Amino acid sequence: MREAGPLRTEEARFAGLPDFPYVARYVQVSHARLGALRMAAVDEGARSAPVALLLHGEPTWSFLYRKMIARLSAAGFRAVAPDFPGFGRSDKPPLREDYSYEGFVLWLREFIAALDLRRITLVCQDWGGPIGLRVLSESPERFAAVLAANTVLPNCEAPPRGVPEWPGKLISDWVGTAAAATDLPVSGIIAAVSRQRLPAEVLRGYDAPFPDASYKSGVLAFPGLIPLNEAMAGIAENRRVWAVLERFERPFLTAFSDSDPTTAPWAEVFQRRVPGARGQPHALIRGAGHFLQEEQGEALATVLLELLARVSRSQCRTG
Repeated sequence: MREAGPLRTEEARFAGLPDFPYVARYVQVSHARLGALRMAAVDEGARSAPVALLLHGEPTWSFLYRKMIARLSAAGFRAVAPDFPGFGRSDKPPLREDYSYEGFVLWLREFIAALDLRRITLVCQDWGGPIGLRVLSESPERFAAVLAANTVLPNCEAPPRGVPEWPGKLISDWVGTAAAATDLPVSGIIAAVSRQRLPAEVLRGYDAPFPDASYKSGVLAFPGLIPLNEAMAGIAENRRVWAVLERFERPFLTAFSDSDPTTAPWAEVFQRRVPGARGQPHALIRGAGHFLQEEQGEALATVLLELLARVSRSQCRTG
């Protein structure tokens, strides 16, 4: 029997999405079973400009950053927002076992190399943190700064090295729910952790990549990849990432929201453990749940633009 190949969402499903006029740029990345995959990204702004690399998590895609992309490019920066395979306009491997933490890291590593991105300010939310910070730890010379927002870097280390009550019941229940599911309501998940009532056309945007459950293997697989105990894949790697971060002296800013209890304690962990976080104007984004880019994208964009401007001025002085 022929093994199932990657799925590709029809472009028509992305037509007319609110505030999202962006044409996808495609990069080829690799998969052990499937060979080449097409990975999509929004890429706006001058190619020579400092880069804001905007990483999404579960179960979103680059649509999440639509309120920020235009402001970044208008201010003279390059906004690059990829869709990880399994999400958005990227190819979607059809089996849960097609996805791994290591695989997502590989895809991002190949994506950055293909575009030869440098002077990167990493903007990482949700899974964007564990994936993006892992790649930063391997190629720190490509990165100028970090903005961490509602993200984590699990390490299963006792306090004061980590968060004593994490993952907690909410995370554990979510992992169990996804493991038992054959389908997940993508827009319903986003709506459930938002403080505001999201318009129907916005919810349609989050559902657009997934015509039916067969396209959602990445959505179903992602929660089960969270390394919750020392025996899981990713814990040893994350501890190595922390070893790099504890020597990272470039600007490291946190901008967590005021209504996301599952990630909130990690803001202090990053501030305490990363040298580059000392003295930074860390932000608390008010009026937002887990997906702060959706509910308070303008406020997060303002924080990011200030960081990008400071980093650019510093590079001009030293360059």
